Amino acid sequence: MKRLLFLAALCCTLSASAQWMRQPTPNDTLQSTRVLPDGKVLFQIYAPQAQTVSVSGDLPWNNPVKFEKADNGVWKGICEGLGEGCFRYNFTVDGVRVQDPKAPLSAEQSSLLTVGPGYVKDVPHGAVAQRYYWSKNLGEMRRLHVWTPAGYEKTADKLPVLYLVHGGGDNDASWPGVGAAGWILDNLLAEGKMVPMVVVMPNGTIPVQNEVPPFAEDMVSSIIPFIEANYNVKTDAGSRAMAGLSMGGMETMEVCFSHPEMFTYVWVLSSSLQPGQDPAAESARLKVRENAAKMNKQFKRLVFTQGGPSDIAYQNCKNTRAQLDKDGLQYEYMENAQAGHSWTTWRAVLETLAPTLFK
Repeated sequence: MKRLLFLAALCCTLSASAQWMRQPTPNDTLQSTRVLPDGKVLFQIYAPQAQTVSVSGDLPWNNPVKFEKADNGVWKGICEGLGEGCFRYNFTVDGVRVQDPKAPLSAEQSSLLTVGPGYVKDVPHGAVAQRYYWSKNLGEMRRLHVWTPAGYEKTADKLPVLYLVHGGGDNDASWPGVGAAGWILDNLLAEGKMVPMVVVMPNGTIPVQNEVPPFAEDMVSSIIPFIEANYNVKTDAGSRAMAGLSMGGMETMEVCFSHPEMFTYVWVLSSSLQPGQDPAAESARLKVRENAAKMNKQFKRLVFTQGGPSDIAYQNCKNTRAQLDKDGLQYEYMENAQAGHSWTTWRAVLETLAPTLFK
């Protein structure tokens, strides 16, 4: 049965693949809003082709923000007299109202279109919760989503955990949103195809040039301890799995190759070692050859998946696997969906992945 879930204008698919061999722009590290020491607020948006930019919303109506365009294509405007509190705002670019593309929740503002029956079925449904935790290494409150299976609230059984990471440009709402993770997991569990588990979907996006290492540290020092302190879960390596797509696949390797003793199941979706870098150097940095024997023994399943030759990560993944072969690391490889670098591929992977875990 053909089931397709598209993002209008393909926003998430394009953003998820953004890190693959593209030219950097000022937008990569742009902070769209910043409260200055004097209480004024700086608004910024990268719109190099725009002729006019303005901002509106819950802002002082009698003192409109005036924008100027810098040579690098970033428009800047200062808002005065805002005071303290929470305020709605949006940009208008050449007469078109747009949401702030750099806002922390921007990936959640895209419209979703369902074609066909979709994933929502008449089965017992689990819960998807938003949780906030303090990140020790980043020094800030961060959000993640957690799926718990139907009946979790009434059971005393400790469950294993899958940590499931999105791709570049998205956030922790992407897997439970366009990724349909909660619905897919509900269906698999109702059909008896997977064991009950807790699925944690963290936010792998960090506004720095290379977010992979700091996210890996956040996973080990803050995310996993938070989950194990607040949920009735097993805490041994055999009860932990991690999977990530695109940028999230890079983060998965960063975490699991650096801390192989913490995981037993590792899945890398449409990803590779750092694109644009020498695979041998990246492998050496992660001490793959040095720890290959340990990982071969520790990982019950290490799997690389691709969306076929049209997947934009295809060649990078091929190069990565060639390097891992040289390093003696054992893994499985599959192309379970011929849908390229897309959520169609990654949803299919989740349907394949979840039933294989913790058995």
